[in-house]
Order: sequence, then C-alpha cells, then structure tokens
Amino acid sequence: MMEIKITAGYILDLIFGDPAGFPHPVILMGKLIHFLEGHLRKIRDERFAGVLLLVLVALPAYYATYLLASLSPIIEVFIIYTVFAAKSLGEEAMKIYRHLERNDFPGARRQVGYLVSRDTGSLDEEGVIRAAVETVSENTVDGIISPMFYLFIGGAPLAMAFKAVSTLDSMVGYKNERYLNFGWASARTDDVMNFLPARIAAFIMIPAASLVMGLDTRNLLKTVKRDRHNHASPNSGHPEAAFAGALQCRLGGPASYFGTVSHKPYIGDPVRELGKETVRGAVRLMYGASAVSLITGVILSIGAGRVAGL
Repeated sequence: MMEIKITAGYILDLIFGDPAGFPHPVILMGKLIHFLEGHLRKIRDERFAGVLLLVLVALPAYYATYLLASLSPIIEVFIIYTVFAAKSLGEEAMKIYRHLERNDFPGARRQVGYLVSRDTGSLDEEGVIRAAVETVSENTVDGIISPMFYLFIGGAPLAMAFKAVSTLDSMVGYKNERYLNFGWASARTDDVMNFLPARIAAFIMIPAASLVMGLDTRNLLKTVKRDRHNHASPNSGHPEAAFAGALQCRLGGPASYFGTVSHKPYIGDPVRELGKETVRGAVRLMYGASAVSLITGVILSIGAGRVAGL
C-alpha cells in the first residue's frame, strides 16, 4: 500500500509541481525557523541555541505529519506529494535554458540567481550554466532521492522530518560569521541524513538513468570514483561528479559567495563545452534518476514485504 501512495505522490508532483501561492510545508517551516531564530538568538551559547532550533523544527514536523497522515490515506498522499521537488526544479532550470535559447543572457543570469546562493552578478554564460547544472545535480539528491529514500524506510513522517532538516540547512547552515555556530547542528544533521542517499544516487540511481538514456555511463563512474571528494560538502560532490561524468563536462572551480571567492576543485573533464544543451541534459538526467529511484524503491519494498511475510 505504501508503494502506491509514494507513486501517487510522485506522479502528483510531476503533474502539479509547486503552484504559486500554494501553502507548501517548506514555506511554513521557513516561517517557523525565522520566528524561532529571532528568539533563540537571545541564548548566549549559539551551538546550544542551534540544537534547540533543530529539535523545535524537526520533531514537530515528524509528529504533525504522523498525526495528519493517520487521518486519511488521501491526506497522506498529499503530504507525500509535497516532499518531492522534481517538477519545480526542472521548470526553474528550464527557464534558464529558454533564456539562453533566446540569447537573453541577462535573464538567464537573473534566473540562476533565484536558485543558487553564490554571487551571480559577475557570472559569464559558462558560469551561469555551470551553476545551473550544479544546483540540478545537488537537488536531485536533496529534493528527490533523499525524500524518496526516507519515504520508503520511514513513511511520510520521516520524509517530512528530512525536509525540515533540509530547510534548516538551507536557511542557517552557512559557514559564515552569523551561522557558523548557530547553524552547526542543522548543517551536520543534513550531512548525516544525505550521506547514504547521495552515495546511492551517485553509484546506482544516476548511472542507471544514464545507461537508459544513452549517456556516458562509463565516464560517469570514472568521474564519481575520482572526483566525488572534490567538494567542501561530504555529499554534494557525489551527484555533481555523476552529472559531470554523464554529461562529459567540467563543474566546480572558482565561485564567489557573499563577496568572498572560493577556489573549489574541478569536478569532471571538459570533454564538451558547457552550453544551453548541458542544462537541458541535466534536467533530463534528473527526471531519469528520480524515475529509476522510484521503480527501484517499489521493487525493493515489495520484495522486503514478501520476505517479511514468509
């Protein structure tokens, strides 16, 4: 039964995405985080305050979801639908593609600024494309494969708790003066929760999708093995290396964050130049990996259920 609910939620996301004005749980979490931060900042020990923030957001997300999901299967499917971000990620990335297709570079640069935390004002076209592909690759794990992983092992409550942690990381998980200590607990918990999904994605889901789509799977695996640790994040380098290998492009390199240039190692080889088709290829690979993840999860879940019933 759970397999049907997860599949239904996934399909709803592909159809509807995240409509404008929709009261998405992530928006509510964001408001709660902002409210709590204003009060918890009064605590002198910033790390302790950050731990309290994590607990006061993630635990209510889990238990509220548990209670709501127990009311009706329809409510549970609706909740499952909200934990996925495939269509919204694909649509936002394709806006960049369409701007570039119309030779509207300022529009493409403005659009990528909505998706990434890096400074975009001085990016050239290659920098815009690189930023777009990197955010698609990272969010393939954060926004699709990780939530799906937690749906299959712990249902909607655990998946929503993961979304809470992911939202916390996106809001307070920065390594700057303001959030280095306050956001430490959220950032580390996000690293832990994405640890297995990121590696499953890089070594199984994305390669399988790449193989089905006729991309360079051999180069993908070579790049993942060689470059997966070329990232400050313990997890983000895995999907980035997988995308770079499959699309035969080079990601990483210098990027500016809040006025400070970060000299990141390169990921992948520049077999092909970064162009607008690289963005479209990344979106297609994201959808392919999400579909492969769903199919794999359903098969394993049904198999586990039959074994448990023996």
